[in-house]
Amino acid sequence: MSAPVGVTGSTGRLGGRVARLLAGSGAEQRLLVRDPARAPSLDGAAPARMSYDDRAAVEEACAGLDLVFMVSAAESATRLEEHRAFVDAAAAAGVRHLVYLSLCGAAPDATFTLARDHFHTEEHIRASGMAWTFLRDNLYLDFLPMMQGDDGVIRGPAGDGRVGAVAQDDVAAAAHAVLREAARHEGATYTLTGPEAFTLTEAAEVLTRVTGRRVLFEDETLEEAYASRASYGAPGWQVDAWVSTYTAIAAGEMAEVTDDVERLAGRPPLSLEELFGRG
Repeated sequence: MSAPVGVTGSTGRLGGRVARLLAGSGAEQRLLVRDPARAPSLDGAAPARMSYDDRAAVEEACAGLDLVFMVSAAESATRLEEHRAFVDAAAAAGVRHLVYLSLCGAAPDATFTLARDHFHTEEHIRASGMAWTFLRDNLYLDFLPMMQGDDGVIRGPAGDGRVGAVAQDDVAAAAHAVLREAARHEGATYTLTGPEAFTLTEAAEVLTRVTGRRVLFEDETLEEAYASRASYGAPGWQVDAWVSTYTAIAAGEMAEVTDDVERLAGRPPLSLEELFGRG
């Protein structure tokens, strides 16, 4: 890559991983961030201030960029509007190719409510005139322990549904490979998964074995799921997202397993046991 690649989300877990991989491979990059003071200090990387919903700032930050990696904005009631604003501003700035981190099962009628936002973002990118590549990742293996309560129980209406969850390191490695040879991947959609699809009961058994702490999965009804989350005082859209994470698994919409990580990154993806057994 001769021109810098624009990278959003570099202060976060996924975007930060991608930025570090790009720096390690000698790529020049521009880190598109809300707060330049929080941008990671990396060789060949310069921060530029912008926020997704500030069109003028996005246009200025993206000026001169040919390729941009777009991580989704923070979950909010207005995230889709922010995505559309960013896409429009990037196109107006002359960005030629947008690599978008989307979600497995993105569809207008997806069970997981946030997957609908990703679908509509993809459609907006397709209509923007820019070249595009979509990286549709599954749920993150890294987050499975965070789904436990203080008592070590994962609760949700997932039933015996399966999920092909993927490690963040593997998503980052796949994204890095795409960004390093972006022209080869124009117009492609990749579904990034782990090596297997498992039930949450099976996940709990693996976590128990590798962490030494007893973890259980407790299936909930929809009514129980909404009731158990009511105490958090979260807005309705957020509670719907939390609950539909599980109902999407129950519906089989997260069960797909592909070899896209291995084809892009050149190595097999990590399993749940490998990820948490590494340390």
